[in-house]
Amino acid sequence: MRWWDLPQVLELEAELFPEDAWSEGMFWSELAHARGPRATRRYVVAEETSPDGTARLAGYAGLAAAGGLGDVQTIAVARPQWGTGLGARLLTDLLQHATAFECDEVLLEVRVDNTRAQKLYERFGFEPIGFRRGYYQPGNVDALVMRLTVQGTGTEI
Repeated sequence: MRWWDLPQVLELEAELFPEDAWSEGMFWSELAHARGPRATRRYVVAEETSPDGTARLAGYAGLAAAGGLGDVQTIAVARPQWGTGLGARLLTDLLQHATAFECDEVLLEVRVDNTRAQKLYERFGFEPIGFRRGYYQPGNVDALVMRLTVQGTGTEI
């Protein structure tokens, strides 16, 4: 993800997460840590090409890493792309980078009412480890915390 992707990212963010969408500033803050030899973030976009040849954002994802721990910050897939495997491809990219960042574990939070995403994470081996009450605001929706152990256990990414 680069700065020129942000207008489409923000549009999709608002569409998919109307109550708790990230602000432009939040994305800028994350992208500030995604480049250079000391990068601690990985942000990626996926595009689809329309019949007229124009590129359109199909999804995006982000990972933060520090001290052997990775955290899936966000995964978003445009509704027309649901069921195409794009979410799995984005997650695969993040997990490959978690390995490159030498993460032992990857954590994530997912809305308790987002069973579609939970099933994706379970397919990748993430396991529930707890809840964060009222994590998603302003809707006061709980988050399910999930963890994947990735280093030293034989788990292949």
